[in-house]
Amino acid sequence: MRTKTTKQNRINVITLGCSKNIYDSEVLMGQLKASGKDVVHEQEGNIVVINTCGFIDNAKEESVNTILENIKRKEAGELDKVFVTGCLSERYKPDLESEIPQVDQYFGTNELPQLLKVLEADYQHELLGERLTTTPKNYSYLKISEGCDRPCSFCAIPLMRGKHRSTPIESLVSQAESLAKNGVKELILIAQDLTYYGLDLYKKRNLAALLEALVKVEGIEWIRLHYAFPTGFPLDVLDVMNREPKICNYLDIPLQHISDSILKSMRRGTTKDKTTNLLSKFRSIVPNITLRTSLIVGYPGESLADFEELKNWVKEMRFERLGCFTYSHEENTHAHQLEDDVPEEEKQRRSSEIMEIQSEISWELNQEKIGKTYRCIIDRKEGNYFVGRTEMDSPDVDNEVLVDASKFYLKQGEFVYLTIIEAADFDLYAVPENNL
Repeated sequence: MRTKTTKQNRINVITLGCSKNIYDSEVLMGQLKASGKDVVHEQEGNIVVINTCGFIDNAKEESVNTILENIKRKEAGELDKVFVTGCLSERYKPDLESEIPQVDQYFGTNELPQLLKVLEADYQHELLGERLTTTPKNYSYLKISEGCDRPCSFCAIPLMRGKHRSTPIESLVSQAESLAKNGVKELILIAQDLTYYGLDLYKKRNLAALLEALVKVEGIEWIRLHYAFPTGFPLDVLDVMNREPKICNYLDIPLQHISDSILKSMRRGTTKDKTTNLLSKFRSIVPNITLRTSLIVGYPGESLADFEELKNWVKEMRFERLGCFTYSHEENTHAHQLEDDVPEEEKQRRSSEIMEIQSEISWELNQEKIGKTYRCIIDRKEGNYFVGRTEMDSPDVDNEVLVDASKFYLKQGEFVYLTIIEAADFDLYAVPENNL
């Protein structure tokens, strides 16, 4: 019979899913460290906390597989405890407790104090916002609100994250100052919906005021906006973007589709004309803006005509950055009552077709960058290259700028000027300025 290890407990936090989960894991780790716990991120430890994702089928499958892998390790005597938290646990706790009872305990997205108690750590209110960051030292995610009030038919996030709740400006500025003191130079603002920020606290959309406060934080040089909902977008944000050099001319605005009938079924509160006009406004107010969007194909009732309309619109809009996902039929969402009538193989075909179009657009746009010089941040060294990004690129999802490490030395976390010498679909190759 296996006995519990006598070595000092080391808590390994495993993060699955999106940047919001990364943020939550960092908060958890910050609290654990403040209680004197030995905590690591995705390394070896005898106690494992899995922060799960429950957004779509693939993410749920990855979360379940990760839980099962760690249960096997526990049964083999390699681990002492396995705890599960995050979105999957919030949404399916009773099912998980029944089907995978070997997990020591499950926790929802709002049960951080309870999780800390089980880990024999104290929840310290005064540490709210303090984190043990897991990203490269030069950038960090800043979650400005939690939850979502949008009624999108396909989305289960409100079931897992609850109603929209903004974090006060003073608290976010304090977090930004703390991050800057630790060497962070780029803040990536995240939320389920940035554009709703402030409605609950200030009775108005207050993202522009938050940006005005954050640009004053010494040491922060780039501020990037992720996940803005198109309906009700506060255009004063664009004025601040134009006025303040610290705010990247970059906006991640998931649009999901463009066919009016699909948008109506998705409950997006907009139309093709309104969306197209909004994007035109973005480009006229901020002429050099980089727009990233995401699309869903294979939604219930998406006809070939709907898909052709989407394809043609993608060609017309020429987004600088675009991702495409296949529809996932999520229980307890409004769309779940519809027939999931597009076969999986057809969903994949449509997704591949969209991404092929985007690949061509990206290649053409990248060719225009050859010979130009950009201010870039260096994130890391990988293999034979230093890997950086321009203001037009967000970590993990966008283009990267590669510099031959056998010829040049660059310092991680520093800004440098790089001249593009070659371009592929999604990668740029460069040399330091004046080295041509």
